[in-house]
Amino acid sequence: MTERPKPTAKALAIGWLARRDLSRAELSQRLRRRGIEPTEIERVLDDLVLLGYLSDARYAIAVVAQRKGRYGKRAIAHALSERGIAPDDAANALSQLAGSDESADALTLWQRRFGQAPRDERDKARQVRFLQARGYPLSVALSVLRKVGVREADDAL
Repeated sequence: MTERPKPTAKALAIGWLARRDLSRAELSQRLRRRGIEPTEIERVLDDLVLLGYLSDARYAIAVVAQRKGRYGKRAIAHALSERGIAPDDAANALSQLAGSDESADALTLWQRRFGQAPRDERDKARQVRFLQARGYPLSVALSVLRKVGVREADDAL
């Protein structure tokens, strides 16, 4: 039985990009784990950028669109930085959120997740933590609870 030839770095990268969009940093990390030389990785990634197969700006826009409404701006910005997106590309992608009302998004998310006012202090705290874990500031989380008729939501902490 003959062995299959080892795939090239470019073939590996194109295969991964065919399955889903990846950032340059993620693709570089995957190639490094495969034992590809750093100079070869940079050359392949530069080629993919020139061919239009790899774009951090496009990737950042896709991440923002996917997470919009389910996560706050802070959580989305953190996800972009974790994926190695340059600050300029991240800022351009996050500008999509400029027109959206974070408080309204948080309220919609709260209604989908909980739908009813908290029963007690412990439940209030749980709901506030949920919204904060999704990247919404404390002030937004507390305003959501006030909008649904919870008195003294500040005591939830």
